[in-house]
Amino acid sequence: MKINGLLLATLLATSAVAVEEVNVTKESNTSEEVVSIDVNATQQSALMDEGVKYIKMLGGALKHELQKQMKLDASGLAGLNFCAARANEITVNVNSKLPSHASVRRTSIRPRNKAVNTPDENDIRIMEEFQATADNNTSTDKDFRMVEDGNITRVYKALYTKPVCLKCHGENVSKRLLHEISTFYPEDNATGFTLGSVRGVIVAEINTTK
Repeated sequence: MKINGLLLATLLATSAVAVEEVNVTKESNTSEEVVSIDVNATQQSALMDEGVKYIKMLGGALKHELQKQMKLDASGLAGLNFCAARANEITVNVNSKLPSHASVRRTSIRPRNKAVNTPDENDIRIMEEFQATADNNTSTDKDFRMVEDGNITRVYKALYTKPVCLKCHGENVSKRLLHEISTFYPEDNATGFTLGSVRGVIVAEINTTK
């Protein structure tokens, strides 16, 4: 006798992305009953957890250092100098600690450093989805998205604009900071953000063929 059942798709613990349905099949095998379970949902949950771990590694490292600089200098200049001098270095260092099948990075629809933070089509689509959530006032700092791109699974976390972010990324950046920004980033496009808007994302990429 075969009984096919669909378990309800459940939301991942920290994600707005639904886990795919799980198919359960029971087969009789003489006197024993064999249970066959589609493990795709379990695999996706594990990938989400792995991606979130890497995102927290990069996000935590950058946030820790930036907060120290902002405490030292409330004008934002020290924070800007830190980002220009060490943000990419920290990103490279975090990636050196990840397994060979994974990486993590930052990007934005309006990047400050185009050389390393320019988004691709998937990045832009996900950021637009996050922004739609922000516009509907349903966003939280625990918002994650997971998408599959061939053998690569991406996990995204939105970076929402906080009050402290406005010093260097807002609509009324001081002339002094604007001058420094243009010195470090001649092609800067990362000002004009408003409180709560999506300033960018952190992206973990996991090669599932590992």
